[in-house]
Amino acid sequence: MAELMFKGGVIMWPLLACSIVALAVVFERLLFWMLIGIRKNQSLINRIFTLTEEGDFDSAIKEGEASPCLVCRILTAGLAHRNYGLVQSLEAAATQEIEKMKRNLSVLDTIITLAPLLGILGTVSGIIISFDLLGEAGIEDPKAVTGGIAQALITTATGLTIAIIALLPYNALTRKVEKVTRHLEQLVTCYEVTVMKGQENRKLEQNN
Repeated sequence: MAELMFKGGVIMWPLLACSIVALAVVFERLLFWMLIGIRKNQSLINRIFTLTEEGDFDSAIKEGEASPCLVCRILTAGLAHRNYGLVQSLEAAATQEIEKMKRNLSVLDTIITLAPLLGILGTVSGIIISFDLLGEAGIEDPKAVTGGIAQALITTATGLTIAIIALLPYNALTRKVEKVTRHLEQLVTCYEVTVMKGQENRKLEQNN
């Protein structure tokens, strides 16, 4: 590894930094989704729907707002601010959670683009140095040129490797965000209907 870093030249250091950052982002995102899965409380989600449909909004908010469950937070946040517009409140709460899901994905996307460019930069710099050596040594010593070009290509190979490896988790994480976003959109729509039923039930109870 140390020999490869030495042969690749100065550009290998920013490429190493890119690989470390990419690894840290992937690890952090995997931990984030693991915690979401652990904290999901389907029984509490069902209870919030039931309490809301019955018109017991205060109990629904009380039970859901303290929960670490992502869906519960969205539903109770929208319900708590329903007087300012139920749809807008639910969408705002969902958008806030979706932004958390997308966190650091832009960093990973940048590394996927940047790493190959850094690799090409290292290769071009190495080729320039090799041609300078050719001008000094002449064609009598072709190894001075071919050896330099071989070393220069190390950065391109490294940059492409980093980009390819980072691309796989990036696509998987992006698809995960899209899937959860669609699920939340459907859930929010269902909850809007549930809140309207709850409002009707509250009116009936008040009239009786």
